[in-house]
Amino acid sequence: MRKTWPMVLSILYASAIYCFIFLPVAVLVLFSFQDGRFPIPPLKGLSLRWYEAVWNDSRLVEALVNSVTVAVGSSLVAVLLGFLSAYGLARFALPAKGLQRALLTAPLTVSYLIIGMGLLITFNTLGVPKSLLAAGIGHVVINLPLCFAIIYSQMSDHQANIERAARDLGAAEWQVVTLITAPMLWPALFASFFLSMTFSWDEFIISFLLTRFDVTLPVEIWSLLRSGLNPKTNAVGSVVFAISIVLVFLLELVVLRNRRRS
Repeated sequence: MRKTWPMVLSILYASAIYCFIFLPVAVLVLFSFQDGRFPIPPLKGLSLRWYEAVWNDSRLVEALVNSVTVAVGSSLVAVLLGFLSAYGLARFALPAKGLQRALLTAPLTVSYLIIGMGLLITFNTLGVPKSLLAAGIGHVVINLPLCFAIIYSQMSDHQANIERAARDLGAAEWQVVTLITAPMLWPALFASFFLSMTFSWDEFIISFLLTRFDVTLPVEIWSLLRSGLNPKTNAVGSVVFAISIVLVFLLELVVLRNRRRS
C-alpha cells in the first residue's frame, strides 16, 4: 500500500493537470460542431456548417493568408539572422562576446506588450505605417533570440574542426557556411523555424498594435469575439489550434529524429 499510494496520487495529479490544460480546448473544438447558433450546452446535433461559414468568410480567409504569410516570412528571416549571429559569435573572436550574447537573448525576458509598444513608437517616429510588414518585423524581433539560442547551443567544437578541414582543402568561407555548417545544423535550423512559426502563427499583441487594415487571424478572431460568442468563432479557434498542433508535431519529428541519430 505504501508503494501504491504515491503512484495513484501521481496519476491523479497528472490527470488533473492535463484536464486543466486541455479541457477548454476540448470544449472549444466540441462546440465548433454545434448545429445551433450558440456554443452553449446542451450540444444540439453535429454539423460542419460553421467551418463552411469560416471558409466562405472573405475576411477570415484573408486574415488566415496574412497569418501564414507573416509567420513564414518572419520565421525565415529570424532563422537566417539567428544562424548568422550564432555562427559569428561561435566561430570568431569578437569583442565582448558575452555581452553580445546577452543582448541578443534579452528580448526573451521582455513582455510582448513592451516590445510591441516600443516598436509602435519607433515606427511612428520613422514614419513607418502600420502594416503586415511592420508586424512581421515585430515577429522577427521576438523570434530571433529564440532562434539564436537554439542554433548557438548546437554549434560544437567537432563541427568547427570539420569547418577548418574544409578551409584547409581550399573551400571559401561562403562554401563552408552553406555546404558544411548549415547542413550539419539542419535539425536546429528546422526546429527554430517551426518553433518560430508556432509563436508567430497565434501571436496577438504585436500584430494588434502594428496592423491596421490588413490584419492577422488572431486579430480578426478578437474582432469577432467583441460581438459575442458563436460556433463560428469556435470553428476559427479550432483551425488555429489544429495548425499549431501540426507545427508542434513537425517540430517533434525533427527533434526526435535528431536524437535518434545522435
